[in-house]
Amino acid sequence: MKLAVGYQLMGDRPDRFPDIVRDYREDIAEVYFPWVHAPSGRAALSEARGLTDWTAQAALERDLAAFRDMGLKLDVLLNANCYGGKAVSRYLENQVGSLLTHLQDRVGGVDAVTTSSLAIARTVKKHFPGVDVRASVNLRIGTPEAMQYVAGLFDSYCLQRDVQRNLATLRRARAWTEAHGKRLCLLANSGCLRHCPGQTFHDNLVAHEIEIDETANIPDWTPHVCWNLYRRRENWPAVLQATWIRPEDVDRYEGLADILKLATRMHANPRLVIHAYASRRYHGNLLDLFEPGFGPAFAPFIVDSSRLPDDWFDRTSTCAGACHPCGYCAAALERALVDTEHEADPAHAEA
Repeated sequence: MKLAVGYQLMGDRPDRFPDIVRDYREDIAEVYFPWVHAPSGRAALSEARGLTDWTAQAALERDLAAFRDMGLKLDVLLNANCYGGKAVSRYLENQVGSLLTHLQDRVGGVDAVTTSSLAIARTVKKHFPGVDVRASVNLRIGTPEAMQYVAGLFDSYCLQRDVQRNLATLRRARAWTEAHGKRLCLLANSGCLRHCPGQTFHDNLVAHEIEIDETANIPDWTPHVCWNLYRRRENWPAVLQATWIRPEDVDRYEGLADILKLATRMHANPRLVIHAYASRRYHGNLLDLFEPGFGPAFAPFIVDSSRLPDDWFDRTSTCAGACHPCGYCAAALERALVDTEHEADPAHAEA
């Protein structure tokens, strides 16, 4: 199964994103990217607190051309959760059309548009029929019935991450997409909580991040459910009950999806993530693969996935998701936790 990787500007770091992609070209099929000055499912690519990187568009277009030269497919993200008062407007329709026409002129167009907007899906489907219209994971489409409801708008689906570990659910979704000529994508390394009650709230925050950054917000409080939850150790098992797929388990999904998407747009070390999933193994703190990564919340503990029980995949891929009465993940986490402070202390090791 090939990978789709999320583009980021690398700033002053020695790695350029095309250099990383080139090193793993045989494992990568697609690069997905946001547009400059446009809201998406993550922070803006080129703006923060009034500071604008005016070179960002030129750098992005140069890198997109490099990906094209590598024979990779391009997927532009128009997946903000909210477009405000312009959500169903002719303004938004014109904006989308203008962007896709510009990308056609500059880099030969895009192969896919990933969106969480039904209006954008309709616009692309109507005016750019050759482009794959892909349902964003943020739409939370997780059943064949939900896929059928919007089959006229979408050519492919990023499956709701909350259900992707359940192989029976995944097989049903796969059977439907194959029967109807659609494609299916999975998101491998999301750090988000499964069935997070704050997802819609958070996705709306991100869509308006530029405005929120310039507002006097509530001090000394984080609006993110996960970071608040992990402040208490008794809640840590939730990190194992989440939606991620280990690099070591990727091949178990062969034939069940067309593309495996890696969250690398905001990751501090995208090369680390891409290498782990391309090589199908990772030796390190499992939390460091996720976006968001929760290493700081668990420190000085790390999660060593090699210490997870041997039946980890078999148990979690057939799990009914009834976590409250079950203690499997709590026991598995205690086995996988490593206290790095004490591990490095010879006196503690001898004791």
